[in-house]
Amino acid sequence: MSATVEFARMNGLGNKILVVDMRGRKDKVTPEAAIALNAASETQFDQIMAIHDPKAEGTDAWIDILNCDGTKAQACGNGTRCVVQALSAETGQKVFTFQTVAGILNAAEHEDGTISVDMGRPVFQWDKIPLAEEFFDTSRIELQIGPIDNPVLHSPSAMSIGNPHAIFWVDRDPMSFDLERFGPLLENHPMFPEKANITLAQVTSDASLRTRTWERGAGLTLACGSAACAAGVSAARTGRTGRKVTIDVATAPSRQPLIIEWREDDHVVMTGPAEWEWSGTVDPVTGAWQRDEAVEAPGAEAK
Repeated sequence: MSATVEFARMNGLGNKILVVDMRGRKDKVTPEAAIALNAASETQFDQIMAIHDPKAEGTDAWIDILNCDGTKAQACGNGTRCVVQALSAETGQKVFTFQTVAGILNAAEHEDGTISVDMGRPVFQWDKIPLAEEFFDTSRIELQIGPIDNPVLHSPSAMSIGNPHAIFWVDRDPMSFDLERFGPLLENHPMFPEKANITLAQVTSDASLRTRTWERGAGLTLACGSAACAAGVSAARTGRTGRKVTIDVATAPSRQPLIIEWREDDHVVMTGPAEWEWSGTVDPVTGAWQRDEAVEAPGAEAK
């Protein structure tokens, strides 16, 4: 077995993704390799999406997801779009079914190049998010940052969509808050026994939001697909918007929005872009890597 495998540096609306091809192998990308890759500026990432041979009949692949600190992630919507684009460019296939620790994900690439991912059903029960305290209504839980009589952030909506999220509603641009200072405190708050993704969300119309996210295990991130889903669902759940919203991710380098639809069958579908940057080879044990010579992105001739 070769010591190295192919990988691609990609991004989903700026979310830095490494797609690693582990098909045909029994081993996994190690936490040590993830940490080593994140330490190099060229391979710094938010999530690794490692593609493995399928475990279940009717699925196209098993996806193992790692954060930049080497911990496991249950879901990554932006990363899943990158996997779809990579496999579609390789095979011409447009519709995929993936298995992750969070369950089954169905995804499809559209003619305009955008990709939709069915993120499954949201979870609202306090002990399944999970939260450390019982709340009958998790659309507004008791948690705040700042002085008790004038908190900076308070009363978030909590839910899980493969991973735990807390959505704090703000009345001004999320970029105006010091999320770099508050993020680590909230991610590691005792309320969240498995930590949590922390999102600031501003309602900009009855069908649009502007968001910024501190991602569990990754820190400040340019974009987080599952957080966008959580914000869209929580906005509809609390009556702030309808069930289909446009998300302006404040930190994304591209102004292309994410479209989040909480369908009547309770599934959450996210639609947005993915972008190939460059490819190379990597040792999944140590993280030692080499970049390929510059080539045109897969499928570029057709676009």
